[in-house]
Amino acid sequence: MSSEILNGSECAKTIRAEIAAKVEELRAAHGIVPHLAAVLVGEDPASVTYVGMKQRSCERAGMKSSVHRLPADSSQDEVESLIASLNEDADVHGILVQHPVPKHLDEPKILGKLLPDKDVDGIGPYSLGALLSGTAKYVCCTPLGIIELMDRYGLPIEGKRAVVVGRSVILGKPVALLLLQRHATVTICHTRTRDLPSVAREADILVAACAQPEMIKGDWIKPGAVVIDAGYNRVEGRDTDVGDVEFESASKVASWITPVPGGVGPMTIAMLLSNTLKAAELSVR
Repeated sequence: MSSEILNGSECAKTIRAEIAAKVEELRAAHGIVPHLAAVLVGEDPASVTYVGMKQRSCERAGMKSSVHRLPADSSQDEVESLIASLNEDADVHGILVQHPVPKHLDEPKILGKLLPDKDVDGIGPYSLGALLSGTAKYVCCTPLGIIELMDRYGLPIEGKRAVVVGRSVILGKPVALLLLQRHATVTICHTRTRDLPSVAREADILVAACAQPEMIKGDWIKPGAVVIDAGYNRVEGRDTDVGDVEFESASKVASWITPVPGGVGPMTIAMLLSNTLKAAELSVR
């Protein structure tokens, strides 16, 4: 058996084209161009790269993107003051705080300062609480991208047994909630889960979000399962990042699988653009 590939790059390309058309419609009808403002504290190389990718994606979709850079030694008050000014700027429709911020800062408190109507990354406390109740205006981009990717490929979720390996606030828990909302039976696994491979083998849908390079092997996977690898890990001596799933062995067992790179990552950015467009559309209603 050889897996079919869930091609996030191609899917995201289609979504970005759809967004670009809607951006042009919004501009023509109301003179509004969706504007995403990114807050980047410090010069972490990965964060700089990610923000650059998001900025270029915005521009290719006809959207406005601005990056607000602060030095790594910025105080809590300085970061919160910037957030407050972006909240008040009517030209800004969405605000992204690039994660992670320097360790001396209180990241949850910073995210708590985001105006919910502009939290297009969906990771502020209000947005996460609304996700729990099923009323979120903006859903976390990576979990949303996972569901959208499965939908675009016509993969059923209702009635399936889903296992999520990882319980982070911005990925593991939200994707579990989204799967639950779509009527899957969901198990969340973590570092204290006993006999994790056996639990993983029960999954019709296996989501890897544990930030451990190639931890999940092919023999952890139920034959025919859908495997979503949301991991991106740097491994010394490897030319490219690797996922949380050992792709070579897993692809011989799964029915569908996301590659790394080219799977979940492009969908995350596409959903960020989608949420920003939504914020701009809501601003004229």
